[in-house]
Amino acid sequence: MSDPAVPAVSHPGLTATEVAARVARGEVNDVPVRSSRSITEIVRANVFTRFNAIIGVLFLIILVVGPIQDGLFGFVIVANTAIGIVQELRAKKTLDSLAVIGEAKPTVRRDGAPTSVRTGEIVLGDLIELGPGEKCVVDGEVREADGLEIDESLLTGEADPVLKKPGDAVMSGSFVVAGGGAYTATKVGREAYAAQLAEEASRFTLVHSELRTGISQILKYVTWMMVPVAIGLILSQLVVQRHDWKEAVRRMVAGIVPMVPEGLVLLTSVAFAIGVVRLGRKQCLVQELPAIEGLARVDVVCLDKTGTLTEGGMDVTELRLLPAARADEGYVRQVLGALGASDPRPNASLQAIIDAYPDGSGWHCTETLPFSSARKYSGASLDGPDAESGSWLLGAPDVLLPEGHTALGEVEDLNAQGLRVLLLARTERELGDPGVTQGVRPTALVVLEQRLRTDAADTLRYFAEQHVSAKVISGDNAVSVGAVAAKLALTGAESPVDARRLPAGRGEMAEALDRGAVFGRVTPQQKRDMVGALQSRGHTVAMTGDGVNDVLALKDADIGVSMGSGSEATRAVAQIVLLDNSFASLPSVVAEGRRVIGNITRVATLFLTKTVYSVLLAILVVCTRVPYPFLPRHLTLLSTLTIGVPAFFLALAPNKERARPHFVRRVMRYALPAGLIAGLATFGVYVLARGYYSGADALGAQTSAATLTLFLVSIWVLAIIARPYTWWRVVLVLAMGAGFLVVLAIPWLQQFFALKLVGTTLPWAAVGIAVVAGVVLEFAWRWVGRKFPA
Repeated sequence: MSDPAVPAVSHPGLTATEVAARVARGEVNDVPVRSSRSITEIVRANVFTRFNAIIGVLFLIILVVGPIQDGLFGFVIVANTAIGIVQELRAKKTLDSLAVIGEAKPTVRRDGAPTSVRTGEIVLGDLIELGPGEKCVVDGEVREADGLEIDESLLTGEADPVLKKPGDAVMSGSFVVAGGGAYTATKVGREAYAAQLAEEASRFTLVHSELRTGISQILKYVTWMMVPVAIGLILSQLVVQRHDWKEAVRRMVAGIVPMVPEGLVLLTSVAFAIGVVRLGRKQCLVQELPAIEGLARVDVVCLDKTGTLTEGGMDVTELRLLPAARADEGYVRQVLGALGASDPRPNASLQAIIDAYPDGSGWHCTETLPFSSARKYSGASLDGPDAESGSWLLGAPDVLLPEGHTALGEVEDLNAQGLRVLLLARTERELGDPGVTQGVRPTALVVLEQRLRTDAADTLRYFAEQHVSAKVISGDNAVSVGAVAAKLALTGAESPVDARRLPAGRGEMAEALDRGAVFGRVTPQQKRDMVGALQSRGHTVAMTGDGVNDVLALKDADIGVSMGSGSEATRAVAQIVLLDNSFASLPSVVAEGRRVIGNITRVATLFLTKTVYSVLLAILVVCTRVPYPFLPRHLTLLSTLTIGVPAFFLALAPNKERARPHFVRRVMRYALPAGLIAGLATFGVYVLARGYYSGADALGAQTSAATLTLFLVSIWVLAIIARPYTWWRVVLVLAMGAGFLVVLAIPWLQQFFALKLVGTTLPWAAVGIAVVAGVVLEFAWRWVGRKFPA
């Protein structure tokens, strides 16, 4: 049978010589496909930060006034920056390698033969073939069209697909929803429309990250506090305490440095980067890093049945002739074979028919109506071997037949068994007639069996256990979809809803969506509306899919998840691509996101506790006109043992806690009381020590007692943060405590850090006050948890 969609002879495309000439002139689609920041951007983002600048200036000041041990914080910043760069480069390598695997390769016609090439290898004037679900990668002009319908909504906002004819313009970034054809590239590279849009927004920062936004907000407040505190400290130490300028500067730096939660930014970047590497090993391409966080916050997952709960392939299990048609089964088989052969790019249903009825020889196709998700049927005009001719439709029975038709009862029984049913019907109207379905003559029912994914039931069970609602949204018959979902033990599958009966209003639709779990006969536009309705109720929505009918919903969802074998359009708009096409990978992505958010929230409390007590101590010093109790080296030691090292391990630990909103509020509700208690206990011991010690070594003894107190309270905060305890968490806390004891026990470390406990009375008093502060911490922690629940 002739194929009307591929008149390859008329448009052979460019020759190899013409392609080489265009490459030599630079007329190549050279827009880089990026899934991560460039190396230059990574280095710049990690080195040239606001707080690296602040810490760098303070480090240079200490290098001038000395001694070098008071500048240890500067080396920590260098190490942190290096770690951040290395981890992001690892993540970039993983992302870029996965992006190459997942990159779509358009088909161009060269020397009369179709050839798959990388997007960057397309040249000006190339003839690019198009099929359903394929994205237009460059601007061009249609040369061939066979029912070619292109969706330009992602670019223009126009919801309805546009029927394209030869000579019509095609914009890059649009995608094919039905039919096929070919177009000539008229603009490539950065001149193309989609490339110009891409220049305005980097992929790296498209997804909103509450974590990063919250940290930026915290850092902004800290910056505002640092300037007046620094001025107050320097004046207090110079004018009131009459220190020499070097000592005054050292004490001022000691007060400012711990206010900066610089490691929090590093740990967030490292946690995201390591998450990308971990997911990359599981064949998950995270196209935007904050998407890991986003999916962890999801409380509703919208699933497209085909390709998600079921595998892409189907099998024809039965052909039922309808009595009223009085058709011969052999004849119907030939019609089905001819219909299958008429479509050069069959979907899964039609491919199953082609496999079951390959014999379409002797039939000639004169006109085709490609399948569309909005129409839910396809068609063809056929000339048979015995001058038998006519137009045929193949599609959803409940769309092609009027309500109440006798055949629909039979269809409903089959759908209730989880089977998919297509109706073959004859029409007397032209295929281009909008009323082509009116008065059709039903001929046969084609019964298809869908292959369930073996891992789908376990994945749905995981979401149920994690209190994430699963909504199956499909274009198939609602009863059939419900039966499939019931086989997977999805709660609510016993009451499927036909989306054609859903209310149009967003509020009413949201109520119906909250009640139901399975929805059938959903149009692409309805999928988008359903996502919006759920979001209007405050839900964080993830949408999974692999077909072109899922693109609009994927784009509007908080997180879009595409299968690697899905259409190019779905992969382009999704934030996460499951390259192995395994729906079972989703729990890994959710778990990784929860690990990142839960752990960063946990360690952020440590960092901000330090910020709070540093600000409090600085204010108390200025108000009481006493010397600042610490040198920079003391706080570097405390930060390393009670925050820096343990935070690194805690940030990378497993964590299944569900992500919750209001990051800043949740962190500050614990950090504020913990910081106040630590600061007051430390300053209290310092005041006692000032009255107890006298003589030449008094300042060192006072500082050592205050340092001991602050360490004990901070290690208590760490012990609270590390809960629930596991063996390694207990070992971590004990190891940090042992590290401080080592410093106190070894003479040269005592001298290096300027720490020496004098006598026994005040050191034990410091321990006692720290214990009291720890008990108060426990009560405060529990009270805050009850008074201000997350």
